[in-house]
Amino acid sequence: QVQLQESGGGSVQSGGSLRLSCAASGYLGITYCMGWFRQAPGKEREGVATIASDGTTSYTDSVQGRFTISQDNAKKTLFLQMNSLKPEDTAMYYCAAEFRGLGSRLSPGQYKDWGQGTQVTVSS
Repeated sequence: QVQLQESGGGSVQSGGSLRLSCAASGYLGITYCMGWFRQAPGKEREGVATIASDGTTSYTDSVQGRFTISQDNAKKTLFLQMNSLKPEDTAMYYCAAEFRGLGSRLSPGQYKDWGQGTQVTVSS
């Protein structure tokens, strides 16, 4: 099991930036995939961005070109740089690990371990 702790959320105005961090502890495996997900009130959790151990990334269409996922392998930390934020980006953001490998990397159901989340609020 992998333990995950997110940080870096906050409140910003539209057009602003935030950088989320996720510290992982436990064994990730030689090959792995981790990701950022978000859930707005009254909506289903959705995939935002993922990164695999080989550096391969994937993004949901709505954040493409604005968000960048990265990782520090040595410190087992995952990052999400969010630029040009919009009010529709407002949500609780979660870090996830332990990809089951059975479907889309952006599907929340494909991950076993989750952090507690960090809130991002973007005002217009």
